[in-house]
Amino acid sequence: MYTMSSKIKLFSLILVIIGAIGLIYSFIDAPSSVEEVKEMLHSDQASHGAESVAMEGSHASEEDTHADEHAEHVYHQLLNKPWAALYVPALFIFLISLGVFVFYALQNASQAGWSPVLFRVMEGISSYLVPGGIIVYILLVLSSLHLNHLFVWMDPEVVAHDEIIQNKVAYLNTPFFLARAAFYIIGWILFSKLIIKNSRKLDDGFDLGLHKRNFKLSAGFLVFFIVTESMMSWDWIMSIDTHWFSTLFGWFVLASILVSAVTTIALVTIYLKSKGYLEYVNNSHIHDLAKFMMGFSIFWAYLWFSQFLLIWYANIPEEVTYYASRLEDYPVLFFGTVILNWVLPMLILINSDFKRINWIVVFAGIIILLGNYINFFVMIMPGTVGESWFIGIPEISSVLLVSGIFIYTVFSALAKAPLTVKHSAFLEESKHYHY
Repeated sequence: MYTMSSKIKLFSLILVIIGAIGLIYSFIDAPSSVEEVKEMLHSDQASHGAESVAMEGSHASEEDTHADEHAEHVYHQLLNKPWAALYVPALFIFLISLGVFVFYALQNASQAGWSPVLFRVMEGISSYLVPGGIIVYILLVLSSLHLNHLFVWMDPEVVAHDEIIQNKVAYLNTPFFLARAAFYIIGWILFSKLIIKNSRKLDDGFDLGLHKRNFKLSAGFLVFFIVTESMMSWDWIMSIDTHWFSTLFGWFVLASILVSAVTTIALVTIYLKSKGYLEYVNNSHIHDLAKFMMGFSIFWAYLWFSQFLLIWYANIPEEVTYYASRLEDYPVLFFGTVILNWVLPMLILINSDFKRINWIVVFAGIIILLGNYINFFVMIMPGTVGESWFIGIPEISSVLLVSGIFIYTVFSALAKAPLTVKHSAFLEESKHYHY
């Protein structure tokens, strides 16, 4: 049996405390009025050597009006900043946990023989679905209460003056939005609880009925997931840029979820193996996880390029605005995701021998997780904070806070059951797996 070490407990607690303090400070430090933002913008202009130009009559009045509108716009962006900074890692890490459970269900549904010795690692990471789902849902509810402007379509004043959003009100309305979110999260959690419960029962002795039940439940979950994942992507991410849509978006988000999930499985597995656990996990299992990491990275790059190329080539105004804001305000991060999520992982892992070397897999995994966090950052931030973004205390604190909760939850769950399943139908094949 694995026992969570005091070092991990302390480490996760420190992350939570530092993250919480930084996040609280970020909310307190947010501007309290438009006038404060005006003063801040004026001081910024002065620091950059901006020259004041004397203006008269209506021209000066128009400039003043424009300055007031700009200040109010920046004010809302800066108010959104700590909320968006928290929303990005909260959603990203929750979806990693969901992606791990999807990968676990795929192993059950496909009757895979290589992976049963990794099942408990996947189950442990999937345990974050409950706290992660609660955090994400609370953030969605708080957004619906107009404590922020992450979702502009939730603002009645915006909807009243926006014909495009008015045409989407039948789907994009707060009660239906929150009901859908609850349906997704509860459905994912119930499937995970049922399947993992049956897995634990199999430790008492092999039962063909339980094995078949998990096979059917896993297949049913995958059908449920593929539908709800697309809808979740539209609701929780794409609707932030309410005027924009892409038929590839659900698949693009799915690719990011899967590559991050498999990477997390690999990192946790390598850590536990280094501590003397998971005796039956060998280099061939790590090799297969690394293959999936590289494969899903290529899948992500294919969808990134496909979506970008089609919209760029068509050059339809309501579509290209999505990329125009990212190319103008986030160029380094936008193209940096391609390097971090495709170029580097492929160059590092393309050699078959490298996939068996733990430190290389860990190095590639860190790059992939960083790249996919930035991918979520680039998907969410332009529609919430626009050009007012920067990596600061809110972003770093939020990552620390959510990561601390994730680490504590996962390693607590790993300590609740033997790290190797006892009576899987394919356990012996997995124990002696060599590629």
